[in-house]
Amino acid sequence: MAGLRRKWRPSLAFVLGGGLAGTLVLSLLGLIALRYLGPEIGFRNAAGLLAVLIGCATGLLGYLMVRLLLRPISALAAYSGAIEQGQRADPPDHYGTQELSRLAGSVLGMAETLQRREASIRVFADHVTHELKTPVTAIRAAGELLSETETLSDQDRALLHQILGASDQMQTQLSALNSVAKARVPEHHGIVALNDIANEISVSFPELNLSIEGGDQTLPLAASGLRIVLKQLLDNARRHGAGRVYLSAEPGRLNVQDDGPGISGGNRDQIFDPFFTTTREQGGTGMGLTIAANLLAAHGGQISLEHSETGTRFEVLFPRC
Repeated sequence: MAGLRRKWRPSLAFVLGGGLAGTLVLSLLGLIALRYLGPEIGFRNAAGLLAVLIGCATGLLGYLMVRLLLRPISALAAYSGAIEQGQRADPPDHYGTQELSRLAGSVLGMAETLQRREASIRVFADHVTHELKTPVTAIRAAGELLSETETLSDQDRALLHQILGASDQMQTQLSALNSVAKARVPEHHGIVALNDIANEISVSFPELNLSIEGGDQTLPLAASGLRIVLKQLLDNARRHGAGRVYLSAEPGRLNVQDDGPGISGGNRDQIFDPFFTTTREQGGTGMGLTIAANLLAAHGGQISLEHSETGTRFEVLFPRC
């Protein structure tokens, strides 16, 4: 960034004003030159000569505009797009005007900040899961060892059952935390159709009767990413008693409708909040929809809960390619 400040660059006002002034001056000089050259060499010859000179001068102005404005803006847009797609890219080496230089510095700084934050989230999740995995496993092992003791009273066994259940819940939450961190890393770029993963999804959820419409429609997300999103949504439907799920794909859109009891009005605004769940007793972590929403957001998509007369309907919108 220090190198950007040391190199002199014209201001945007100077470039635009110079371009407009140059165009105006060329027009006036052309009229004046035609007035005096016409009688000397003929108006046709004078007009031809002036057209060549004005064309060259206009080409020079155009080159300066491209170099000082179009090229830096295009390079900055390409760099930002590459960062958004999770790809490695070299920052632009030419920034044109002073304003574009400051804008480029802000964009580069923002990209570095976002990358550091994403990395810190992943490192924090990995650290927490690593540090807690050992004590949680030890608690689980100790609980299982105690459960083999025949002298425990009914009250002690009930307490031991709660301890084992709590350790299982902690392990599930740690796995969910790690999945959320992974879901925020944009690694699932590509295209996929529902038919490509239909068999795998059906095997993973044998309790659900899946109905697919638009199975050949390609969606702008890799199979690995769509698989994660659908597994979270289908697991949510299964836990809430659904027996049938309808998947409907169309350009840039995916609808997931189940025949379950639906979501109450009091819970609709909280379903995407981390750790919010109504199925804690059945092993729900409250992170499934958060994982799906984070993964889609990392790839420019979004998910929303739509109104439905029966069951629950989610709408997934993908960015236009």
